[in-house]
Amino acid sequence: METIIREGSPKTPFVRLDGEKGVVEIKGRSIPENSVEFYKPIIDWLEKFGEAPSEETNVNIQLEYFNTSSSKCILDIFKRLELIHKKGHPVEINWYYEEDDEDMFEAGEDYQSIINIPFKMIEMEE
Repeated sequence: METIIREGSPKTPFVRLDGEKGVVEIKGRSIPENSVEFYKPIIDWLEKFGEAPSEETNVNIQLEYFNTSSSKCILDIFKRLELIHKKGHPVEINWYYEEDDEDMFEAGEDYQSIINIPFKMIEMEE
């Protein structure tokens, strides 16, 4: 499974999809002009990855801000990961947030309540 790395920009997050190591990383700001267009290759990659996932999948989400349309796409990513998890392949989501960022903390809690995957809330110091 090919590794995809997409460098971040002021409007889009850094993305690393590593099928060999079973690592999915999304970091930065997510306010792309067209969220569906930006996240579609990631969701497509996860669908392929789900056909033959690695032993374990670690997901690291470290967003400082995302818009409403990105939040829907992130949920779609989590739903793809949930399918992998339901097939018996362990998936763990690490949701990073800054200690004083209540919005990001609450967003993580919201996702945690919607999806059925082990979900770790990880507080970072600024």
